[in-house]
Amino acid sequence: MNYKLYDISQPIFEGMPVYKNKMEKQPRIEVVQDFPASSARESRLHLDAHTGTHVDAPLHMIPGGEDFGSISLQDLVGPCRVLDLTQAEDHIGKEDLLPHGIQKGEFLLLKTKNSETDSFRPDFIFLREDGAEYLAETGVRGIGIDALGIERSQPGHPTHKRLFRQGILIVEGLRLKEVPEGDYFMVIAPLHLLTTEAAPARALLLQFEPPVSGT
Repeated sequence: MNYKLYDISQPIFEGMPVYKNKMEKQPRIEVVQDFPASSARESRLHLDAHTGTHVDAPLHMIPGGEDFGSISLQDLVGPCRVLDLTQAEDHIGKEDLLPHGIQKGEFLLLKTKNSETDSFRPDFIFLREDGAEYLAETGVRGIGIDALGIERSQPGHPTHKRLFRQGILIVEGLRLKEVPEGDYFMVIAPLHLLTTEAAPARALLLQFEPPVSGT
């Protein structure tokens, strides 16, 4: 079976884009042994759970919420749809989502102007509360976005909380610049953490091509 593969996860390296450019969120790679003093090279990774492409658990925003051990890998593998929302300014609201005919059970990846830069932009496009309310009422199963956060400038974090309380998965930090709008098979594989509120992930999209008929 032929398919096109898109790696939509951010590479992890020292100096990479991090939320609000906070130095304490930067990953650090420490070489703990190396040639020629040792017979093997080994590195130690110091990593924030929200580094790069990552999946959030309810505990991130809800006191006493479920930790990452509650996230099923099964829910992060399957069909998804990329929505082209690059026309949205400042935020994504209900009015931006209505034209896309969103259906119950869909996993949606929101492609915005955020994908036009690899650096952190303080004014990143986010999912506004009314957009989250609409998606929760529609009954989607998951939302991914091409920003290191799904919301900003909303006191009390209502977007996160509305989605979490509806059992909707949240994936942040996607890279969708090269991905056209459309249907894909998604594989998001977070680190197998148990007690944290988030986990970094590798995220892939597969677009299957119809078989070439014989002549």
